[in-house]
Amino acid sequence: MTGDLPLSQFRPRSRLSVPETRITRPDRPFIDAHNHLGAFGGGWDQRDPAAFFARLDEAGAVHYVDLDGGWGEDVLDDRLRRFKSHAPERYRVYGGVDWGRWAEEGHAFAERSAARLAAQAARGAQGLKIWKPFGLHVTDDRGALAKIDDPRLGPIWARAGELGLPVMIHIADPVAFFDPLTPENERWDELHAHPDWHFPSPPFPPFDALLGAFARLVQRHPATTFIGAHVGCYAENLTWVSDLMETCPNLYVDISARISELGRQPYSARRFFLRHADRILFGTDAGPDLETYAIYARFLETGDEYFSYGPGDSPGQGRWRIYGLHLPEDVREKIYFANAARLFGLETGPMPEDTTHQQERT
Repeated sequence: MTGDLPLSQFRPRSRLSVPETRITRPDRPFIDAHNHLGAFGGGWDQRDPAAFFARLDEAGAVHYVDLDGGWGEDVLDDRLRRFKSHAPERYRVYGGVDWGRWAEEGHAFAERSAARLAAQAARGAQGLKIWKPFGLHVTDDRGALAKIDDPRLGPIWARAGELGLPVMIHIADPVAFFDPLTPENERWDELHAHPDWHFPSPPFPPFDALLGAFARLVQRHPATTFIGAHVGCYAENLTWVSDLMETCPNLYVDISARISELGRQPYSARRFFLRHADRILFGTDAGPDLETYAIYARFLETGDEYFSYGPGDSPGQGRWRIYGLHLPEDVREKIYFANAARLFGLETGPMPEDTTHQQERT
């Protein structure tokens, strides 16, 4: 056979013969500290809350963090009314900042945003979510692109600390999203499927500038707990993330939507997990999806080699497969439950009824 094969048609089938562990759910109760209910969470916001909590029971999740309240006051209030009231001990939703008010409120924006955050907390919000438009699209009262470490915004971060609200912050996507879209870009497929996810500089700030500003922000507010979403937004460079965590004891990270990165560097990732076992949170960013939870469990619990990091053989983030970390049991307990429980002030609870861990080695 001669000729070129279109990349879109390339679907290689691994011929490796290696042990495979079939897992249906994590091996212990877990807290999903980074997830959604709306579009990013599979549309569970349109379903009966009872069905949602039944799904958590099936998965083995004892607590669920919904970040969608950061989209607006109406979303926040709907989630508080329908889901928080249904099972307050198992669900929390974060509030957000209305960046659109900056132009009209000018110098008063930060203080008023801090006051709005306090009002959200009084109604039941239990954290602050900062989405990636901050640093990429948000403009200030002068129409300039807002800087992540703008000192004028200090009152927002300080108030979060005073209220005991963790700040879940997502300020950058995978590094390749900021690279030129050439044949060398390892996310070529994904970026062609989603061209609005491409952030070349110019016009967007360079990736390193965003991460540098993020580091300065966390360092400047040691009394505020920050959770760096998606492994601190830099899963490709665990040394950088590790160094920042060493410098900033107020920084946690979650692993949501990044086992694709962690699992292709299993030696570095395992060292990272062991070194920072007390400040890594479990989360998937995929809604209460049973198959995704099982894949994450396989990644954390087993030493399996070269398997898909998402549902299907071509999950879409990159043309590679991952390796399991086979973490010690005490570390898994921290990642799955204890770290988030300590951060959120939760008590240890039993595995939901009718939920048992199933593992089969083949």
